[in-house]
Amino acid sequence: MTKVTLVYAGIAGKGFNSLKQGMDSGWISHGLASLSASLKAAGFTVDLIDLRALRGWEHFREVFEQRDPDVVGLTMMSVDFNPVMEAISIIKEVKPEAITVVGGPHPTAEPDEVLANPLVDYIVQAEGEITFTNLVRSIHNGTRPQTRRLIGIHPDLDKLPFADRDLFLEEWRKWGYDLDSPEVPFVEELPAPFVTIIAGRGCRYKCNFCKPMEDFLFGKGTRRRSVDNVIAELKMLRDKYNFASFMFHDDCLTEDREWVMEFCEKYRAEGFTQPFFCQSRADIIYHHEDMVALMASVGLKGYFIGFESGNNRVLNFIRKGTTREKNLAAAKICRKYGLTIWANYMLGLPTETEEEVLDTISMIKEIDPDYYSPSFYTPHPGSDLFKYGEIHNLHLVMDHDSYRRNPTEAKIKGLDLEFLMWARDESQKRLFKNRVRRAVRKAWNKYTDPHKYVRKARRVYSSLRERVPSRPELTRA
Repeated sequence: MTKVTLVYAGIAGKGFNSLKQGMDSGWISHGLASLSASLKAAGFTVDLIDLRALRGWEHFREVFEQRDPDVVGLTMMSVDFNPVMEAISIIKEVKPEAITVVGGPHPTAEPDEVLANPLVDYIVQAEGEITFTNLVRSIHNGTRPQTRRLIGIHPDLDKLPFADRDLFLEEWRKWGYDLDSPEVPFVEELPAPFVTIIAGRGCRYKCNFCKPMEDFLFGKGTRRRSVDNVIAELKMLRDKYNFASFMFHDDCLTEDREWVMEFCEKYRAEGFTQPFFCQSRADIIYHHEDMVALMASVGLKGYFIGFESGNNRVLNFIRKGTTREKNLAAAKICRKYGLTIWANYMLGLPTETEEEVLDTISMIKEIDPDYYSPSFYTPHPGSDLFKYGEIHNLHLVMDHDSYRRNPTEAKIKGLDLEFLMWARDESQKRLFKNRVRRAVRKAWNKYTDPHKYVRKARRVYSSLRERVPSRPELTRA
Protein backbone atom coordinates (compact mmCIF):
# COMPACT_ATOMS: atom_id res chain seq x y z
CA MET A 1 0.00 0.00 0.00
CA THR A 2 1.23 3.46 -0.89
CA LYS A 3 2.67 5.21 2.15
CA VAL A 4 1.95 8.90 2.75
CA THR A 5 3.87 11.34 4.92
CA LEU A 6 2.32 14.72 5.70
CA VAL A 7 4.63 17.64 6.54
CA TYR A 8 3.71 20.59 8.71
CA ALA A 9 6.16 23.41 7.99
CA GLY A 10 4.67 26.15 10.18
CA ILE A 11 7.91 27.36 11.77
CA ALA A 12 7.62 31.04 10.83
CA GLY A 13 6.51 31.88 14.35
CA LYS A 14 8.92 30.21 16.79
CA GLY A 15 11.05 28.05 14.52
CA PHE A 16 12.40 24.55 15.00
CA ASN A 17 12.36 22.81 18.38
CA SER A 18 9.41 24.85 19.62
CA LEU A 19 6.84 22.30 20.76
CA LYS A 20 4.59 23.33 23.67
CA GLN A 21 5.29 27.05 23.13
CA GLY A 22 1.74 28.34 22.89
CA MET A 23 -0.72 28.31 20.02
CA ASP A 24 2.01 28.78 17.39
CA SER A 25 3.71 25.57 18.40
CA GLY A 26 1.17 23.60 20.35
CA TRP A 27 -1.93 23.35 18.18
CA ILE A 28 -2.71 20.84 15.48
CA SER A 29 -3.22 21.71 11.82
CA HIS A 30 -6.86 20.83 11.22
CA GLY A 31 -6.19 20.71 7.49
CA LEU A 32 -3.58 17.96 7.80
CA ALA A 33 -5.54 16.19 10.54
CA SER A 34 -8.58 16.06 8.26
CA LEU A 35 -6.51 14.86 5.30
CA SER A 36 -5.04 12.10 7.45
CA ALA A 37 -8.47 10.95 8.62
CA SER A 38 -9.71 10.75 5.02
CA LEU A 39 -6.60 8.90 3.83
CA LYS A 40 -6.77 6.39 6.67
CA ALA A 41 -10.47 5.82 5.99
CA ALA A 42 -9.46 4.95 2.41
CA GLY A 43 -6.96 2.39 3.71
CA PHE A 44 -3.68 4.29 3.33
CA THR A 45 -0.83 4.44 5.84
CA VAL A 46 -0.16 7.99 7.02
CA ASP A 47 2.38 9.61 9.31
CA LEU A 48 3.51 13.16 10.08
CA ILE A 49 6.70 15.17 10.17
CA ASP A 50 6.16 18.36 12.13
CA LEU A 51 9.08 20.77 11.73
CA ARG A 52 8.21 22.41 15.06
CA ALA A 53 9.30 19.19 16.78
CA LEU A 54 12.64 18.86 15.00
CA ARG A 55 16.07 20.35 15.68
CA GLY A 56 16.75 21.66 12.17
CA TRP A 57 17.03 20.77 8.49
CA GLU A 58 19.58 17.99 8.97
CA HIS A 59 17.25 16.43 11.51
CA PHE A 60 14.44 16.66 8.94
CA ARG A 61 16.66 14.88 6.42
CA GLU A 62 17.33 12.06 8.89
CA VAL A 63 13.67 11.62 9.79
CA PHE A 64 12.56 11.68 6.18
CA GLU A 65 15.10 9.00 5.28
CA GLN A 66 13.72 6.83 8.06
CA ARG A 67 10.08 7.32 7.05
CA ASP A 68 10.76 6.69 3.33
CA PRO A 69 7.26 7.60 2.04
CA ASP A 70 5.96 7.28 -1.50
CA VAL A 71 3.89 10.48 -1.41
CA VAL A 72 4.54 13.63 0.61
CA GLY A 73 1.77 16.16 1.26
CA LEU A 74 2.71 19.65 2.49
CA THR A 75 0.37 22.43 3.54
CA MET A 76 1.40 26.02 2.76
CA MET A 77 0.25 29.40 3.90
CA SER A 78 2.06 32.33 2.28
CA VAL A 79 4.40 32.65 5.26
CA ASP A 80 5.35 28.95 4.92
CA PHE A 81 6.61 29.25 1.34
CA ASN A 82 10.33 29.17 2.18
CA PRO A 83 10.31 26.25 4.66
CA VAL A 84 8.01 24.22 2.40
CA MET A 85 10.33 24.73 -0.58
CA GLU A 86 13.38 23.84 1.52
CA ALA A 87 11.65 20.68 2.72
CA ILE A 88 10.80 19.71 -0.87
CA SER A 89 14.42 20.27 -1.93
CA ILE A 90 15.63 17.86 0.77
CA ILE A 91 12.88 15.35 -0.04
CA LYS A 92 13.92 15.20 -3.69
CA GLU A 93 17.61 14.94 -2.80
CA VAL A 94 16.95 11.98 -0.51
CA LYS A 95 14.31 10.26 -2.67
CA PRO A 96 13.88 11.74 -6.16
CA GLU A 97 10.99 9.40 -6.97
CA ALA A 98 8.91 10.59 -3.99
CA ILE A 99 5.85 12.49 -5.22
CA THR A 100 5.41 15.94 -3.65
CA VAL A 101 1.97 17.54 -3.34
CA VAL A 102 1.40 21.05 -1.97
CA GLY A 103 -1.96 22.37 -0.82
CA GLY A 104 -3.36 25.16 1.30
CA PRO A 105 -4.05 28.89 0.95
CA HIS A 106 -0.90 29.98 -0.91
CA PRO A 107 -1.01 27.49 -3.81
CA THR A 108 -4.72 28.26 -4.07
CA ALA A 109 -3.99 31.99 -4.38
CA GLU A 110 -0.67 31.82 -6.25
CA PRO A 111 -0.55 28.49 -8.14
CA ASP A 112 1.94 29.64 -10.77
CA GLU A 113 4.49 30.71 -8.17
CA VAL A 114 4.38 27.30 -6.49
CA LEU A 115 4.40 25.35 -9.76
CA ALA A 116 7.41 27.34 -10.94
CA ASN A 117 9.43 24.97 -8.77
CA PRO A 118 9.86 21.80 -10.90
CA LEU A 119 10.35 19.75 -7.71
CA VAL A 120 6.66 20.27 -6.91
CA ASP A 121 4.83 17.41 -8.63
CA TYR A 122 1.26 18.56 -7.89
CA ILE A 123 -0.68 21.29 -6.18
CA VAL A 124 -4.21 20.93 -4.83
CA GLN A 125 -6.19 24.16 -4.80
CA ALA A 126 -9.03 24.65 -2.29
CA GLU A 127 -10.08 21.73 -0.08
CA GLY A 128 -8.12 18.53 -0.34
CA GLU A 129 -9.83 15.65 1.45
CA ILE A 130 -11.46 14.20 -1.67
CA THR A 131 -8.99 15.33 -4.32
CA PHE A 132 -5.79 14.44 -2.46
CA THR A 133 -7.17 11.04 -1.49
CA ASN A 134 -8.15 10.41 -5.13
CA LEU A 135 -4.64 11.46 -6.20
CA VAL A 136 -2.99 9.02 -3.78
CA ARG A 137 -5.35 6.30 -4.99
CA SER A 138 -4.39 7.04 -8.61
CA ILE A 139 -0.68 6.94 -7.75
CA HIS A 140 -1.20 3.63 -5.98
CA ASN A 141 -2.95 2.24 -9.07
CA GLY A 142 -0.20 3.53 -11.37
CA THR A 143 -2.38 6.11 -13.15
CA ARG A 144 -0.92 9.48 -12.23
CA PRO A 145 -2.79 12.59 -13.49
CA GLN A 146 -1.09 14.43 -16.35
CA THR A 147 -1.91 17.92 -15.05
CA ARG A 148 0.06 19.23 -12.08
CA ARG A 149 -2.72 21.56 -10.97
CA LEU A 150 -5.68 19.84 -9.30
CA ILE A 151 -8.84 21.63 -8.19
CA GLY A 152 -10.22 20.47 -4.87
CA ILE A 153 -13.79 19.26 -4.46
CA HIS A 154 -15.80 20.82 -1.62
CA PRO A 155 -16.83 17.90 0.61
CA ASP A 156 -20.02 17.41 2.59
CA LEU A 157 -18.56 18.23 6.02
CA ASP A 158 -20.88 15.86 7.88
CA LYS A 159 -19.56 12.97 5.80
CA LEU A 160 -15.90 13.58 6.64
CA PRO A 161 -14.32 11.53 9.43
CA PHE A 162 -13.37 13.53 12.52
CA ALA A 163 -9.96 15.20 12.50
CA ASP A 164 -7.11 12.77 13.23
CA ARG A 165 -5.61 14.41 16.31
CA ASP A 166 -3.51 11.33 17.03
CA LEU A 167 -1.52 12.13 13.88
CA PHE A 168 -0.03 15.05 15.81
CA LEU A 169 -0.05 13.65 19.34
CA GLU A 170 1.72 10.43 18.40
CA GLU A 171 4.38 12.38 16.50
CA TRP A 172 4.84 15.05 19.16
CA ARG A 173 5.33 12.47 21.89
CA LYS A 174 8.32 11.07 20.01
CA TRP A 175 10.03 14.44 20.46
CA GLY A 176 9.26 15.32 24.07
CA TYR A 177 5.64 16.47 24.17
CA ASP A 178 4.63 15.41 27.67
CA LEU A 179 1.58 17.55 28.43
CA ASP A 180 -1.63 15.85 29.51
CA SER A 181 -3.47 17.86 26.87
CA PRO A 182 -4.11 17.19 23.17
CA GLU A 183 -3.22 20.83 22.47
CA VAL A 184 -1.48 23.55 24.47
CA PRO A 185 -3.80 25.82 26.52
CA PHE A 186 -3.22 29.49 25.80
CA VAL A 187 -5.37 31.46 28.26
CA GLU A 188 -6.13 30.87 31.93
CA GLU A 189 -9.87 30.73 31.23
CA LEU A 190 -9.40 27.50 29.23
CA PRO A 191 -7.67 24.88 31.40
CA ALA A 192 -6.05 21.65 30.22
CA PRO A 193 -6.83 19.20 28.76
CA PHE A 194 -7.61 21.57 25.90
CA VAL A 195 -8.69 20.92 22.30
CA THR A 196 -9.68 22.93 19.25
CA ILE A 197 -12.52 22.10 16.88
CA ILE A 198 -13.88 23.43 13.59
CA ALA A 199 -17.64 23.54 13.01
CA GLY A 200 -17.64 25.03 9.50
CA ARG A 201 -15.64 26.51 6.66
CA GLY A 202 -15.86 29.89 5.01
CA CYS A 203 -17.33 33.24 5.98
CA ARG A 204 -20.31 35.18 4.66
CA TYR A 205 -18.79 38.60 5.26
CA LYS A 206 -16.89 40.73 2.72
CA CYS A 207 -13.84 42.17 4.50
CA ASN A 208 -11.41 43.14 1.75
CA PHE A 209 -8.31 41.94 3.62
CA CYS A 210 -9.66 38.34 3.36
CA LYS A 211 -12.00 38.21 0.38
CA PRO A 212 -12.23 36.81 -2.21
CA MET A 213 -9.36 34.48 -1.25
CA GLU A 214 -11.46 32.66 1.33
CA ASP A 215 -14.17 32.11 -1.29
CA PHE A 216 -11.56 30.44 -3.53
CA LEU A 217 -10.72 28.07 -0.68
CA PHE A 218 -14.14 27.13 0.64
CA GLY A 219 -16.73 28.46 -1.78
CA LYS A 220 -18.89 31.50 -1.20
CA GLY A 221 -20.61 31.83 2.13
CA THR A 222 -20.25 29.27 4.91
CA ARG A 223 -20.68 25.52 4.91
CA ARG A 224 -21.30 24.34 8.43
CA ARG A 225 -21.43 20.91 9.97
CA SER A 226 -24.73 19.97 11.58
CA VAL A 227 -25.01 20.59 15.30
CA ASP A 228 -25.47 16.87 15.89
CA ASN A 229 -22.23 16.14 14.03
CA VAL A 230 -20.28 18.65 16.14
CA ILE A 231 -21.82 17.34 19.36
CA ALA A 232 -20.84 13.81 18.33
CA GLU A 233 -17.22 14.91 17.90
CA LEU A 234 -17.25 16.65 21.28
CA LYS A 235 -18.60 13.48 22.90
CA MET A 236 -15.82 11.49 21.25
CA LEU A 237 -13.25 14.01 22.51
CA ARG A 238 -14.74 13.87 26.01
CA ASP A 239 -14.52 10.08 26.07
CA LYS A 240 -11.02 9.98 24.59
CA TYR A 241 -9.29 12.93 26.22
CA ASN A 242 -11.63 14.06 29.00
CA PHE A 243 -11.07 17.60 27.78
CA ALA A 244 -11.62 20.43 30.27
CA SER A 245 -12.01 23.24 27.72
CA PHE A 246 -12.00 23.89 23.99
CA MET A 247 -12.00 26.53 21.30
CA PHE A 248 -13.95 26.82 18.07
CA HIS A 249 -11.50 27.58 15.26
CA ASP A 250 -14.19 28.91 12.88
CA ASP A 251 -13.68 32.31 11.28
CA CYS A 252 -16.99 33.47 12.74
CA LEU A 253 -19.03 30.84 14.58
CA THR A 254 -21.78 33.29 15.56
CA GLU A 255 -22.77 34.37 12.04
CA ASP A 256 -25.45 31.65 12.01
CA ARG A 257 -27.72 32.53 14.90
CA GLU A 258 -30.01 29.52 14.55
CA TRP A 259 -27.06 27.13 14.50
CA VAL A 260 -25.64 28.70 17.67
CA MET A 261 -28.95 28.61 19.52
CA GLU A 262 -29.43 24.94 18.63
CA PHE A 263 -25.85 24.13 19.62
CA CYS A 264 -26.23 25.78 23.04
CA GLU A 265 -29.37 23.81 23.85
CA LYS A 266 -27.88 20.47 22.77
CA TYR A 267 -24.53 21.21 24.41
CA ARG A 268 -26.29 21.67 27.74
CA ALA A 269 -28.63 18.72 27.19
CA GLU A 270 -25.64 16.40 26.66
CA GLY A 271 -24.24 17.39 30.04
CA PHE A 272 -21.33 19.50 28.78
CA THR A 273 -20.11 22.23 31.12
CA GLN A 274 -16.63 22.75 29.71
CA PRO A 275 -15.75 26.40 29.00
CA PHE A 276 -14.97 27.48 25.46
CA PHE A 277 -13.94 30.42 23.28
CA CYS A 278 -14.99 31.28 19.75
CA GLN A 279 -14.59 34.06 17.21
CA SER A 280 -17.35 36.60 16.71
CA ARG A 281 -17.94 40.09 15.34
CA ALA A 282 -18.85 43.29 17.14
CA ASP A 283 -21.95 43.89 15.00
CA ILE A 284 -23.26 40.38 15.72
CA ILE A 285 -22.74 40.80 19.46
CA TYR A 286 -24.41 44.22 19.30
CA HIS A 287 -27.51 42.95 17.45
CA HIS A 288 -27.88 39.59 19.25
CA GLU A 289 -27.39 40.13 22.95
CA ASP A 290 -29.83 37.33 23.78
CA MET A 291 -27.61 34.89 21.86
CA VAL A 292 -24.57 36.16 23.80
CA ALA A 293 -26.44 35.59 27.06
CA LEU A 294 -27.37 32.04 26.09
CA MET A 295 -23.82 31.20 25.03
CA ALA A 296 -22.46 32.55 28.31
CA SER A 297 -24.98 30.47 30.27
CA VAL A 298 -23.76 27.19 28.74
CA GLY A 299 -20.01 27.75 28.98
CA LEU A 300 -18.77 30.50 26.67
CA LYS A 301 -15.92 32.26 28.44
CA GLY A 302 -14.66 34.63 25.78
CA TYR A 303 -14.77 35.96 22.26
CA PHE A 304 -12.05 36.70 19.75
CA ILE A 305 -13.33 39.91 18.16
CA GLY A 306 -11.89 41.58 15.07
CA PHE A 307 -12.36 45.21 16.01
CA GLU A 308 -9.72 46.11 13.39
CA SER A 309 -10.02 49.92 13.60
CA GLY A 310 -11.52 52.65 15.73
CA ASN A 311 -12.21 54.93 12.79
CA ASN A 312 -15.43 54.64 10.79
CA ARG A 313 -13.89 55.74 7.49
CA VAL A 314 -11.25 53.02 7.77
CA LEU A 315 -13.85 50.43 8.78
CA ASN A 316 -15.87 51.31 5.70
CA PHE A 317 -12.77 51.20 3.52
CA ILE A 318 -11.96 47.63 4.59
CA ARG A 319 -15.64 46.62 4.25
CA LYS A 320 -15.76 45.47 7.87
CA GLY A 321 -19.49 46.01 8.27
CA THR A 322 -19.32 47.52 11.73
CA THR A 323 -18.66 50.90 13.35
CA ARG A 324 -16.64 52.31 16.19
CA GLU A 325 -19.86 52.74 18.16
CA LYS A 326 -20.86 49.09 17.68
CA ASN A 327 -17.35 47.97 18.62
CA LEU A 328 -17.61 49.81 21.94
CA ALA A 329 -21.17 48.63 22.56
CA ALA A 330 -20.17 45.00 21.88
CA ALA A 331 -17.38 45.26 24.46
CA LYS A 332 -19.89 46.50 27.05
CA ILE A 333 -22.16 43.55 26.32
CA CYS A 334 -19.25 41.17 26.83
CA ARG A 335 -18.50 42.80 30.19
CA LYS A 336 -22.15 42.51 31.18
CA TYR A 337 -22.00 38.73 30.82
CA GLY A 338 -18.50 38.31 32.24
CA LEU A 339 -16.92 37.35 28.93
CA THR A 340 -13.23 37.67 28.21
CA ILE A 341 -12.31 39.86 25.23
CA TRP A 342 -9.43 38.94 22.92
CA ALA A 343 -9.06 42.05 20.76
CA ASN A 344 -7.74 41.70 17.23
CA TYR A 345 -6.94 45.01 15.54
CA MET A 346 -4.72 46.32 12.76
CA LEU A 347 -2.45 49.31 12.49
CA GLY A 348 -0.98 50.69 9.27
CA LEU A 349 -3.86 49.91 6.92
CA PRO A 350 -3.78 51.36 3.39
CA THR A 351 -4.98 55.00 3.29
CA GLU A 352 -4.91 55.19 7.11
CA THR A 353 -3.63 58.43 8.62
CA GLU A 354 -1.89 58.94 11.94
CA GLU A 355 -5.04 60.60 13.30
CA GLU A 356 -7.06 57.51 12.36
CA VAL A 357 -4.53 55.27 14.09
CA LEU A 358 -5.02 57.39 17.21
CA ASP A 359 -8.75 56.65 16.93
CA THR A 360 -7.95 52.94 17.13
CA ILE A 361 -5.75 53.52 20.17
CA SER A 362 -8.45 55.44 21.99
CA MET A 363 -11.05 52.78 21.15
CA ILE A 364 -8.87 49.93 22.41
CA LYS A 365 -8.15 51.82 25.62
CA GLU A 366 -11.87 52.28 26.18
CA ILE A 367 -12.62 48.63 25.38
CA ASP A 368 -9.89 47.56 27.84
CA PRO A 369 -9.55 44.01 26.43
CA ASP A 370 -8.28 41.13 28.49
CA TYR A 371 -5.91 40.12 25.70
CA TYR A 372 -4.36 42.37 23.07
CA SER A 373 -3.63 41.09 19.58
CA PRO A 374 -2.33 43.99 17.48
CA SER A 375 -0.87 43.47 14.04
CA PHE A 376 0.54 45.63 11.30
CA TYR A 377 -1.64 45.21 8.24
CA THR A 378 -0.10 42.50 6.04
CA PRO A 379 -1.16 42.26 2.38
CA HIS A 380 -2.11 38.64 1.65
CA PRO A 381 -2.32 37.30 -1.90
CA GLY A 382 -5.82 36.69 -3.20
CA SER A 383 -7.48 39.54 -1.30
CA ASP A 384 -8.97 42.69 -2.79
CA LEU A 385 -6.81 44.80 -0.50
CA PHE A 386 -3.72 43.01 -1.82
CA LYS A 387 -4.73 44.03 -5.36
CA TYR A 388 -5.31 47.59 -4.15
CA GLY A 389 -1.76 47.66 -2.78
CA GLU A 390 -0.36 46.36 -6.06
CA ILE A 391 -2.23 48.99 -8.07
CA HIS A 392 -1.02 51.80 -5.81
CA ASN A 393 2.52 50.42 -5.41
CA LEU A 394 2.21 50.13 -1.62
CA HIS A 395 3.72 46.74 -0.87
CA LEU A 396 6.94 46.49 1.11
CA VAL A 397 6.81 42.72 1.60
CA MET A 398 9.83 41.43 -0.31
CA ASP A 399 10.07 37.95 1.18
CA HIS A 400 7.48 35.34 2.13
CA ASP A 401 8.72 35.37 5.73
CA SER A 402 7.25 38.88 6.05
CA TYR A 403 3.72 37.56 5.55
CA ARG A 404 3.63 37.02 9.30
CA ARG A 405 1.12 39.25 11.09
CA ASN A 406 3.88 40.31 13.48
CA PRO A 407 3.78 44.03 14.39
CA THR A 408 7.54 44.52 14.06
CA GLU A 409 8.09 45.64 10.48
CA ALA A 410 6.31 47.89 7.99
CA LYS A 411 4.40 45.90 5.38
CA ILE A 412 3.20 48.77 3.18
CA LYS A 413 4.26 52.32 2.41
CA GLY A 414 2.54 55.18 4.14
CA LEU A 415 2.74 55.50 7.89
CA ASP A 416 6.09 55.85 9.62
CA LEU A 417 7.35 52.61 11.19
CA GLU A 418 8.52 54.38 14.35
CA PHE A 419 5.03 55.82 14.79
CA LEU A 420 3.45 52.40 14.25
CA MET A 421 5.72 50.85 16.87
CA TRP A 422 4.73 53.61 19.30
CA ALA A 423 1.05 53.09 18.46
CA ARG A 424 1.36 49.33 19.01
CA ASP A 425 2.81 49.87 22.49
CA GLU A 426 0.53 52.77 23.42
CA SER A 427 -2.59 50.81 22.46
CA GLN A 428 -1.72 48.22 25.12
CA LYS A 429 -1.40 50.67 27.99
CA ARG A 430 -4.46 50.57 30.19
CA LEU A 431 -6.16 53.72 31.42
CA PHE A 432 -5.66 54.42 35.13
CA LYS A 433 -9.32 53.73 35.93
CA ASN A 434 -9.09 50.37 34.19
CA ARG A 435 -5.89 49.40 36.02
CA VAL A 436 -7.62 50.18 39.31
CA ARG A 437 -10.75 48.28 38.33
CA ARG A 438 -8.74 45.23 37.34
CA ALA A 439 -6.66 45.31 40.52
CA VAL A 440 -9.79 45.48 42.67
CA ARG A 441 -11.42 42.65 40.75
CA LYS A 442 -8.31 40.49 41.03
CA ALA A 443 -8.13 41.06 44.79
CA TRP A 444 -11.82 40.40 45.19
CA ASN A 445 -11.60 37.12 43.29
CA LYS A 446 -8.51 36.11 45.23
CA TYR A 447 -10.01 36.61 48.69
CA THR A 448 -13.67 35.74 48.05
CA ASP A 449 -13.33 32.64 45.89
CA PRO A 450 -15.05 29.88 47.93
CA HIS A 451 -13.19 27.20 46.01
CA LYS A 452 -9.93 28.58 47.39
CA TYR A 453 -11.05 28.02 50.97
CA VAL A 454 -12.36 24.56 50.21
CA ARG A 455 -8.98 23.65 48.73
CA LYS A 456 -7.22 25.10 51.77
CA ALA A 457 -9.46 23.17 54.16
CA ARG A 458 -8.72 19.97 52.27
CA ARG A 459 -4.97 20.60 52.54
CA VAL A 460 -5.25 21.21 56.29
CA TYR A 461 -7.38 18.10 56.73
CA SER A 462 -4.90 15.98 54.76
CA SER A 463 -2.03 17.37 56.81
CA LEU A 464 -3.76 16.52 60.09
CA ARG A 465 -4.52 12.99 58.92
CA GLU A 466 -0.83 12.46 58.13
CA ARG A 467 0.18 13.60 61.62
CA VAL A 468 -2.31 11.44 63.57
CA PRO A 469 -1.15 7.83 63.75
CA SER A 470 -3.67 5.29 62.58
CA ARG A 471 -5.30 3.16 65.29
CA PRO A 472 -4.10 -0.45 65.42
CA GLU A 473 -6.74 -2.91 64.35
CA LEU A 474 -8.45 -4.79 67.18
CA THR A 475 -8.02 -8.52 67.14
CA ARG A 476 -10.42 -10.98 68.64
CA ALA A 477 -9.21 -13.21 71.40
